[in-house]
Amino acid sequence: MEKSPSTVSKAALDAIDHLALEVDDIDGAVAWYQERFRCEVLYKDATWAMLEFSNLKLAFVVREEHPPHLGIVRDDAEKYGKLKQHRDGSRSCYLKGPGGNVVEVLTPYSLDGSE
Repeated sequence: MEKSPSTVSKAALDAIDHLALEVDDIDGAVAWYQERFRCEVLYKDATWAMLEFSNLKLAFVVREEHPPHLGIVRDDAEKYGKLKQHRDGSRSCYLKGPGGNVVEVLTPYSLDGSE
């Protein structure tokens, strides 16, 4: 199979911010990844945590509070739905994609509250 040359500049592509996986135990999941891989905890509470790797952030979520999802950053996130302000300072909305997969569309943010 031949690879098609890209006609879109990388700067024009959207950024995947994070992948959120469902876990039963936030603390246990964070500990497991930290014991095995080089990553940094960006945020952690009872219902979710965010780890940073060199190329991607990995979130752990408790199903009752957050759906497993793919987080994508868009400057125009509000065009996808009403944005909700989260405890960590981020703002986003959720969409259901093909096959029932959930996509979180976020405004540009940082976990320290600055954008």
